[in-house]
Amino acid sequence: MIGIEEVKIRNLIYHYISMEGNALRLSDESYIPEGEEELEVLKKIFLKPFVSSFTTYEFKHEINLELNPLFKLAQSIEAGEDFTAKSKDIVQHLKSVSKHPNIKHGDLFVMKLDNVKIGDKLHQALAIYKIENKESFIETDVYDSNVSGLSFKKGIGSKRPDKACLILFTPEPYTVLIIDNTSAETDYWQNEFLKVNLKKDDINSTSHFLSLAKTYVTEKFSSDFEVTKADQIDLLNRSVDYFKTHATFDKQEFEKEVFQEIGIIRSFQNFDSEYRQGNDIDVTDNFAISPEAVKKQARIFKSVLKLDKNFHIYIHGNRDLIEQGVDEKGRKYYKIYFEQES
Repeated sequence: MIGIEEVKIRNLIYHYISMEGNALRLSDESYIPEGEEELEVLKKIFLKPFVSSFTTYEFKHEINLELNPLFKLAQSIEAGEDFTAKSKDIVQHLKSVSKHPNIKHGDLFVMKLDNVKIGDKLHQALAIYKIENKESFIETDVYDSNVSGLSFKKGIGSKRPDKACLILFTPEPYTVLIIDNTSAETDYWQNEFLKVNLKKDDINSTSHFLSLAKTYVTEKFSSDFEVTKADQIDLLNRSVDYFKTHATFDKQEFEKEVFQEIGIIRSFQNFDSEYRQGNDIDVTDNFAISPEAVKKQARIFKSVLKLDKNFHIYIHGNRDLIEQGVDEKGRKYYKIYFEQES
């Protein structure tokens, strides 16, 4: 979702956080990449994993957002306050919420970035990474004409970070992307360190309604109405086509164009209401459609009609060109009309 082609690293600092007592190893010096090659390596390791992130979050607090520690630290860094000192405060905050015995030691990287692209705008950003599990690799050395042997080491490479966040300095309370290889025991990263909710933006709204439409068509539609698999695929195709051909979403317009019949519309509305309550989702019925979210979500909309183990039919267009029936021997069939083949 983000663009990283123009990113520049303004500050990068590394600390080590231990879960034993108050042991912390804090650095006093920032690192600045030397040349484009080092910059590209850092972008590949630290920023590329966020390119495929399509869920956005925002900071929260039960009483007052100003009481969220990481939000306040991010504000200070955006304002240009001492980066090294604030990065140490971030380490202390993480240490204070790392209370579960299963939480691991790790390397903590903090970076301030320029020119992170989201949509068509460039933003400054704050990135935080906790690396708990390093990769094994082999280092080879050659001096003059002699091979000196192999060294087996552990380090940080292309493996996805264990825990990370990218805080984009969009209008407050900022836009947050999260990586969290979590378990129920160590969900502190999102719930305690960051303290975030899903952001009420066009990206999440687009993703929500596409997921809602898919769930309705594949689970509820067939139970409320006597329909074929081809009918389901037709509704899935019409749902995706609406999002691909409209710049803005209007729920009433969507229902009329996609579901068309009043009975199906009412069934979808009831399902929508139950789905929102059951999943604690708060989203508006009108928003600008996010092309990036559509592109990602459209991949899970299956338009394949599978017939026993003999045939797969890809349905992309007019449902009226497909007929279903049963012959005199009781065999089911589909009749497909077309003008030309290729």
